[in-house]
Amino acid sequence: MPSERFEFTGSHDDALHARVELPDGPIVATCVFAHCFTCSMQTTAARRVTRALTRHGIATLRFDFTGLGGSEGDFANADFSSNVEDVLLAAEALAARYRAPAVLVGHSFGGAAVLAAAHGLPSVKLVCTIGAPADPAHVRHLFDDKLDQIADTGSAPVEIAGRTFTVTKKFLDDISGQPQQDRVAALGRPLLLFHAPGDETVPFAHAEQLQRWAPHDASLITLPPAADHLLTDERDAELVADMICARVRRVLEDAAPDDTAAPDHEAPVVVHDNHRTPYGQDISAGGHPLSADEPRHVGGQDSGPSPYQLLLAALGACTSMTLRMYADRKRWPLEHVDVSLTHKKIHATDCATCDETQGKVDRIDRVVHITGDLDDEQRQRLLEIADKCPVHQTLHRKNEVKTVLGDGPAPGHP
Repeated sequence: MPSERFEFTGSHDDALHARVELPDGPIVATCVFAHCFTCSMQTTAARRVTRALTRHGIATLRFDFTGLGGSEGDFANADFSSNVEDVLLAAEALAARYRAPAVLVGHSFGGAAVLAAAHGLPSVKLVCTIGAPADPAHVRHLFDDKLDQIADTGSAPVEIAGRTFTVTKKFLDDISGQPQQDRVAALGRPLLLFHAPGDETVPFAHAEQLQRWAPHDASLITLPPAADHLLTDERDAELVADMICARVRRVLEDAAPDDTAAPDHEAPVVVHDNHRTPYGQDISAGGHPLSADEPRHVGGQDSGPSPYQLLLAALGACTSMTLRMYADRKRWPLEHVDVSLTHKKIHATDCATCDETQGKVDRIDRVVHITGDLDDEQRQRLLEIADKCPVHQTLHRKNEVKTVLGDGPAPGHP
């Protein structure tokens, strides 16, 4: 099945490694999968469940948390709260490329993370956990013998599944203060709890506790007695995926029409020749009216921005929105963002970052003006984040434009 590898910026500003598994046919829904504690997105459960979901038309993003697998950063700097933020950022990255997630799936500690993250994702219609602890503090038992050392020195190396990790007092304090019961009680959407009765890593009683906390639609699905915590038997992963997909179909059928509609960025942009000026165009973008024209010196009437000005506007708007989202997430005192952009053709020999050496290339000059009580380091980081905006990344990727003839006028033609 097709897939896309990419990176997105995590909660500690590190590059997190991700992969989206794509169905062969139409995308029915999208999903974010969060892996287990100290694991990676390459675990048996993560690979098998996500690939099984794609066979049902669900495009699924799995990623490595900070400092794990292929992701950058230091595991010692991460905690449960940053894991939750990484899930939110993964959902944001998925929405930028395809559509906002309708499903969250979390395995073990990742299950606890998606339960906490769901409240920040209104697009999510179904939350699923696999072998999840009721309380994130459950992982303390993995390093009980190091708790005194961590308390005394602030951190200690611990061995988990044959690998050594640094666990900090900050991590312990963070998992101890999580209001998980309140989150589950206020989830407000269907919850599927998958758990094996013989799970020796997270006892079955945790799933029963989560079901008791949930006053809404919560289903506890008991996996086969031989199933283990990591779903190493492929049949168990297939069973989980099949049941998730059956519930997704029902959830989407029951959703209000507005809930299942494609997001605005997926709705087609329709352009009509308006005949009011030689080159004038009327544009409908997600239901929002725009116009375009050529400047007078090339035969137009300058009745609207030129196509290149619209391109610059898209990049500028995306840049400003991305900086605002980042600053809000970091709780930085960013007051205003202004972006000034110009486009020109330059000789390839004058482009220091271009592969081409002959002819001319396009260059966009972008100046970002930010105001607020920000220090130099914060300003520099916001400048770097400008290059993370989805439109910027689209312009820098190799792209394909497929053009075909349509039958008759486009939808909405006057």
